[in-house]
Amino acid sequence: MIQTINETNFNFPNQKSVYKGKVREVYTINDELLVMIASDRLSAFDVILPRQIPFKGQILNQIATKMMNDTSDIVPNWLISNPDENVAVGHLCEPFKVEMVIRGYLSGHAAREYKLGKRMLCGVAMVEGLKENDKFPTPIITPSTKADNGEHDEDISREDILAKGIVSEEDYIVLEKYTRTLFQRGTEIAAKRGLILVDTKYEFGKTKEGKIVLIDEIHTPDSSRYFYADGYQKRQDTGETQKQLSKEFVRQWLIENGFQGKEGQEVPEMSDEKITEISNRYVELYEQIIGEKFVKANTENVLNRIENNVNSFLEN
Repeated sequence: MIQTINETNFNFPNQKSVYKGKVREVYTINDELLVMIASDRLSAFDVILPRQIPFKGQILNQIATKMMNDTSDIVPNWLISNPDENVAVGHLCEPFKVEMVIRGYLSGHAAREYKLGKRMLCGVAMVEGLKENDKFPTPIITPSTKADNGEHDEDISREDILAKGIVSEEDYIVLEKYTRTLFQRGTEIAAKRGLILVDTKYEFGKTKEGKIVLIDEIHTPDSSRYFYADGYQKRQDTGETQKQLSKEFVRQWLIENGFQGKEGQEVPEMSDEKITEISNRYVELYEQIIGEKFVKANTENVLNRIENNVNSFLEN
């Protein structure tokens, strides 16, 4: 039977603290290292859904690791090692309290705002005359504040970020440059796989030495939206829905079943068949984005496996 990871309660050598996010659990070791464990929890509309998705954590961790390695020549990142399929170990950083969202196409949140008649998003103008999923003339950066547990991320403009002192102007210039550089590389990687990188978000932090580095996940289906390139223009011309690779299929199912994370709404029940379908979609996402067959890790005694692998890494 497949075991999923809902939560972990480890006590590693020299552990100082643990932070439990929506889908990841982060252990601080010796005020030097972070051990980030990707659970199988599924989050949508900033709500953690009741059931876990088999292999989701492994898939996201392995995509993020591959993408970190494939972009380390252009932007430094926090990653040191992957001692387990669900684990990334990296340098302890002080995270910036903004997420750098970059959009190449009018999709998702941007499209929903556009339909409401809005032409400014996070202080950035969106041109007139676009249809949903049209390409922007130039990718736009639409930051959001990084929410604490249980709160929604909020749109914020560059001007407000600087005015409120959330990020210094000197640092923000670097964040913008890194965001555009990473999006360009991500776009090139996606194109080789027959995909379009539609939009994504990046998170950054500062090391103890004051170096700005990329942290958390990158170019995963949870943090990014992909379209299939083949037939994209034809679907736009005929008004068809774009064939996409992202977590959007989960959001759409929730919306169809009356849930958007708003007060008073209940999460619809997910059947075993729906859980299997979502898991299979995540495997498809992995294989399309990475271009390799996904190898499922042994989930028997999965928590023991993770604990042993992390302990072995820390000892060495």
